[in-house]
Parts: sequence; C-alpha cells; structure tokens
Amino acid sequence: MVFAFHTLGCKVNQYETQAMEELLLAKGHTLVPFEEKADIYIINSCTVTAVSDKKSRQAVRQARRRAPEAVVALCGCYPQVSPEEAAKLDADLIGGSGDRQGFLELLESMASRKEKTVTVDNALHRRAFEALPAGGLEGRTRAMLKAEDGCTNFCAYCIIPYARGPVRSLPLDQAEEEARRLAAAGYRELVLTGIELSSYGRDLPGRPSPAELIQRVCQAAPQLRVRLGSLEPRTVTEEFCQRLKALPNLCPHFHLSLQSGCDATLSRMKRKYDTARFYESAALLRAHFDNPGITTDLIVGFPGETEEEFSQTLDFIKKCAFSQMHIFPYSRRQGTPAAAMPGQLSNAEKAQRAQRAAEVAGALRRSWLTGWIGKTVEVLFEEEKEGFWRGYTPQYVEVTVSGEENLHNTLRRVRLTAAGEDKIFGTLVEEERP
Repeated sequence: MVFAFHTLGCKVNQYETQAMEELLLAKGHTLVPFEEKADIYIINSCTVTAVSDKKSRQAVRQARRRAPEAVVALCGCYPQVSPEEAAKLDADLIGGSGDRQGFLELLESMASRKEKTVTVDNALHRRAFEALPAGGLEGRTRAMLKAEDGCTNFCAYCIIPYARGPVRSLPLDQAEEEARRLAAAGYRELVLTGIELSSYGRDLPGRPSPAELIQRVCQAAPQLRVRLGSLEPRTVTEEFCQRLKALPNLCPHFHLSLQSGCDATLSRMKRKYDTARFYESAALLRAHFDNPGITTDLIVGFPGETEEEFSQTLDFIKKCAFSQMHIFPYSRRQGTPAAAMPGQLSNAEKAQRAQRAAEVAGALRRSWLTGWIGKTVEVLFEEEKEGFWRGYTPQYVEVTVSGEENLHNTLRRVRLTAAGEDKIFGTLVEEERP
C-alpha cells in the first residue's frame, strides 16, 4: 500500500511519525509525500493551541478531497484531548497519542474494510513507555531518540499533560542500545528528546537523572554528536554541568524554556522557577561550556501581562543574550486555567508585543552570529540547494558554503567569513574528518 503522513507540532511528534514510517516501510509499504495520491493518509496532530486543532482538521479535509476512496486516519494529541470533536471529522480511524503500533495494525486492517473506528485511551492512566524505532528518513544525517514521554507540570496555559499523561521513561540500557544502533546505521548526530526531558527517570527504578541519561547515551556512541531537546531551567546545576562538560561529543547547545522574563507573569503561568533561577542556569552553562548556544521559547501577551511586565521581559531577554528565540503570542486554549483568567489581551496587542520581542531577538541573533566571524568550526552538512551546502555547528549555528563537492552527512572544518540575517557563510579549510 501507498501511505503518506502529515505531521504537526513538536519534535516528539516528528519522532513518532518517523517511527511509524519505519514500521510501515519494514512491512513493505511505500511512502509518498502528503501532497500526492496515496491509499492511506495519516495526520499526526498537535493540540497545543486552538490554531493547531484547526490545522489538524484542515489536513483531514485536504486528504479526503485529494483521494475520496483512501483511508484517512487522525492520531496524536488533538483527538486525545478532543475525541468527540475529532470523531465528527471525515476520518476513518481516530487514534490518540499512545499505542502507535496498535494504531498501525488497525490502519492496515482497514485498507480492505473501511469502518469508522475511534480508539482513544485515557492518557492519565498510562504507566508504560512505548518504545518505538528511533531514527529518521532524511538521508541519515540526524536521528531523533525519544527518551521520555508525558508531563505533570500542569502549567496554566498548557493542555499537554492531558494529551500525553504522566512521565514515562526509556530505560537506560535501551537508550544506550538505540544510540549504538543509530551510530552503526550511519547517522552522525542524535537529538535526545522528550515531552519533558528534565523529568526523565523519575518513574524508573533508582530514579536515574537526565544527566545520567545524557552521559550514558554519549558514552555508548562516542562517534555521534548528541544534541539535547528542551530542558527545564532547574535541571541545570553545578553537578549537571560538571558531568556534561566531560562529554566531548555533547553539543554545547541548550534550549531552556523561559516563557516570560517577568516573575509576576511566571507565577501566573505556574512555572516552577523565577528569573533569578533561570539566569543562574544560563550563567552556569556559559561558565562550563565554550560559547554555548542558548535558545529559548517566549510567550507574549499572557493574560494580565501589563506593559510594565512586558518591558521587564524585554530587559531580561537582553540580559540573557539568547542565540535564538521562538516567540509566540499567547493563544487561548480551552481546558486550561489560563483560558478563564481575567485580563485577556486583544490579538492586536499580542501581535504588537510579539513584533517588539522579535526585534530584540533578531538583534541578539545578529550579534551572536557576528561573534563567530573569523573562527574555524566543525560543521555537519545536511543538504545542498542551488550550489550551496547547509549544515550546523555543535552550537547550532547554521553555516552555508559553496562548492560542487558532495558534502552530505560529512563533518568538515569551516572558516566563518560573513554573517547574514540568520546564518553564517564560510569556506572549507580541510578534508573530511575520518
């Protein structure tokens, strides 16, 4: 059978789509882009905002229009949280965010007998981690490994604990085994990810820490660059940094989730840190790693955010000097405490604040990139477009070089010569590293 995927949302969703693709390919099925004709269309959805839900519904309708006789399936966080709403869509199979292998088995059986089926469990009752094949399908450069699922933080704006359930972790020995397998398969970089990676291990015997997970994965596959997914700021301690700086293959790129640079706003968000603790984390990383990339997420226009609170956030992100930021206007998500809070801001005000924050973030980004000019760095090259090859340094600096040589999946030394708006240009300085 010919199948196609459409994926919305986070890196964990991307990982799970890749895992499902691998499982179907292993059974002899054929993968095509979502825009082409297929026997089966699978939409792996997101529900972090109302806009995410809307995009998921649109994808179902697009698939049905493209191939009326095909099997259309919807899975992921949107039907997990809103199964009755999802069941009203013209999809043949509605699944949730768990038991992906069982979902695929049902999907295969429906190819010969289409009968509308809804199979969604209660995420809050989950206790076991579902191990899926790690990897990727884009030329074997970067692979993803999900080591943790679920979240119990219950931030005021977030629906994800209800979509993913409690914390479940991949055992350390299995994480090591997957890292070795990915290295043997030809990947050069591994991204260690999870819904709330900082909660890793709290459900396992002995409660291994995120630092122990990272250490074991790096040591199991020393030939792989290991990059981390998002971390909660309180994870970054002196001990954490001491352990990680001894790992030569760990990428010094750390994504610390901020959300607001104002303590009053953080308190309303039910975040479990304040700006002082966040800044301490950033300072520790800079003290232990050479010029690390520190990236973050920011929500602007949260309910009750005053102009003074927003100004505090702007001052704080300047102080932190992030290398890159993802900025989102607050999106009201029904089912969360924040949706019922007083002081909801207008869309226009939220958009205006997002623009102001983006201007500050852009200036920080340009300063970060300019600081790399003249340095020689190692770049893992991924793809070529119109005669230019693109890749990333361990700090997650995007680098572009020109040349006719095939650089795909190679690690090369590059001298950085000029900075653009969002990338750096350079020239190769030596042959491929063995």
